[in-house]
Amino acid sequence: MPTIAVVGEVVADAVLPPDGIVDGAAHLTVHPGGGPANTAVTLSRLGTTARFAGRLSGGALGALCRAKLEESKVDLSASETAIEPATLAIARLDPTGAASYEFYVDGTADWAWTDESLAPLIDGPFPSYSPPVAIHTGTLALALQPSGMLIERLLDRARDKMTVSIDPNLRTLLVPVNSYRRWIDRWARLSDIVRLSEDDLEQLWPGWTPEQAATHLHTCGVPLAVVSLGAAGAFASLRGEQVKVPIAPTVLVDTVGAGDSFHGGMLHYLAENGYLGGRLDTLTADGLFQALTFASRVSAITCSRPGANPPWANELLV
Repeated sequence: MPTIAVVGEVVADAVLPPDGIVDGAAHLTVHPGGGPANTAVTLSRLGTTARFAGRLSGGALGALCRAKLEESKVDLSASETAIEPATLAIARLDPTGAASYEFYVDGTADWAWTDESLAPLIDGPFPSYSPPVAIHTGTLALALQPSGMLIERLLDRARDKMTVSIDPNLRTLLVPVNSYRRWIDRWARLSDIVRLSEDDLEQLWPGWTPEQAATHLHTCGVPLAVVSLGAAGAFASLRGEQVKVPIAPTVLVDTVGAGDSFHGGMLHYLAENGYLGGRLDTLTADGLFQALTFASRVSAITCSRPGANPPWANELLV
């Protein structure tokens, strides 16, 4: 399988169910997470070589996150062991299983990259496999500084030899929405694939339809714009050619990691079928429909169990 590089944060997700506060105590279950890390896990479990650049804390929560990445066979040769504590997120579930987040990021491990420490992700050496055909990033690592500026420079260098994928995954409790509105066009100019959630779309451009968002992203140079629409499925536009897919059936437990696993499933399908490595010039509307349908199945399985726990390839054969 081709290799996809992923850079970004590793977060401990402390999940609080709707009935999780009892007798003055919060009953939390901690799962390894973080948007980019979840995407890397999804890719690797599906069979893509996922080369992940993360800064992994040496503490208890960092060990929990590292164990999941290693068990999922993610390549950590471009990652670092950090002395800082792991980033913590509290994911509070509502009665429908939808999650809202609060983050604890000050002084944590995920933001202390340098240009030199990131370079091996795309420049190698590559242990026993080929260089990446794509690089993916997003969520907090791209929005917080100084990591965001460094990752943008990395993407700019990577564009000459690989497809660039971004999931902004807005976290407006930490980063003002006006900052995202200033940055999104710059990120789009670096990207071949941009995926927004329905919430991202509403926060970036209130009142815009997915079609309007796609038109704007195409104007910025993005060949493939995708909008995940929750229960309504997903919308995508490939240079103006529009595709829609319904949501795959599932029994909803929670939505933690749903978008990350969708994005990972889409990238895996595109890589497996030879569409990545450049500006998506060979991708067709039919190929995109198949990729989104596959991604919807991956996300549906993730939603059927607690935390960001995407499926392995053999689970999709059932």
